[in-house]
Amino acid sequence: MTTEREVWLKADDTVGDWDAQKRRITAGLEAGVDWVLVDEKDVSKVRELGAVNVAAFRERGDVDIIADAESDDEEVDEIERDGGHAEPDAYVVGKGGEGDGTIDIPNDLSGSADLTTIRRGNAQAAYVRIAGKEYEAFAEAAADDADYTIVVGEDWKIIPLENLIARIGEETTLVAGVESAADARTAFETLESGSDAVLLDSDDPSTIRDTVAARDAADREKLDLTWAEVTSVEQTGSADRVCIDTGSLLEHDEGMLVGSMARGLVFVHAETAESPYVASRPFRVNAGAVHAYVRTPDGGTKYLSELKSGDEVQVTDTAGKTREVIVGRAKIETRPMFRIELAVETDEGEDRVETLLQNAETIKVHTREGRKAVTALEPGDELLLYYEDTARHFGEAIEESIIEK
Repeated sequence: MTTEREVWLKADDTVGDWDAQKRRITAGLEAGVDWVLVDEKDVSKVRELGAVNVAAFRERGDVDIIADAESDDEEVDEIERDGGHAEPDAYVVGKGGEGDGTIDIPNDLSGSADLTTIRRGNAQAAYVRIAGKEYEAFAEAAADDADYTIVVGEDWKIIPLENLIARIGEETTLVAGVESAADARTAFETLESGSDAVLLDSDDPSTIRDTVAARDAADREKLDLTWAEVTSVEQTGSADRVCIDTGSLLEHDEGMLVGSMARGLVFVHAETAESPYVASRPFRVNAGAVHAYVRTPDGGTKYLSELKSGDEVQVTDTAGKTREVIVGRAKIETRPMFRIELAVETDEGEDRVETLLQNAETIKVHTREGRKAVTALEPGDELLLYYEDTARHFGEAIEESIIEK
């Protein structure tokens, strides 16, 4: 079962001729979809367009042969060896069959051609249009053996999806049919855990891009940030300071979490603000001294001195919403520094954490009053902080007593 959200794009012959399918697939590749769902005959054409996972509806005649044959029947083997088409990453049953209502679902599901094909390992996914309660039950039965269960609503929205998330969400990768980015966001958020993936049926490139953005947003970690009171600001002389220049443009309310102590990481703004003396650098976070930690997308930390081009670091905004960015370069220079000490209230009482930041007006932290230059900080100011009362070893959280001071 997948642990990250995915976007599947429906591009079989129901969306038009191959030219229409190709336009949709190309838009999907440019947007960054994870899967394309086509007919079996078109798999090789998709492979020529670009690198993407390809799911293919199994041809109906093959499904019926598999269902009618014994599990070791030579006809089934022949289908697998000589189907005449490129192999997809996953075969899908349900189109033109029981899954979409073309053929009635049998009362005894052991007689289902679609389910038999999945049980024998000749398809990895089931496509089910939820036209009633019997189709919910059919999807549940398919999920017992299918790696992927694709469910597409008729005149329903939330309730059947809630039912299926609750009943089969742990057994299969649940793919919910959607027609817009708003639908995708709803699917990803339903019952908090949401569907694992969505199957988008849209030609609109902007809708495809927005749905991919909804996937990325659903995957992002949300951090609980807190406030810590500045107890001391002192000049410490010079140190080797690291600027993290990313391959992304950062928003005005975004920055990184850095600090001398892994348990208390200070929010440092990106250099998005204009200055009378220095142009903005909206790709940059002036992060601190070489010894400091920066938070990474996997919930770990790295020393600033370790960062190099191509590494991933975590960006967060002032509300705690995160995303991943790529380091373009890490620039180390000797600069005058401030040592900033903070007090944070915890369940066990008050804790003290600190960090070193460059003595310059362009370095901004986030206070209760908003963005503020480190050169203007005073005792009593409150800074935004990510506090995690845990020790770390090589950047990984561990259960161990470590004293940092």
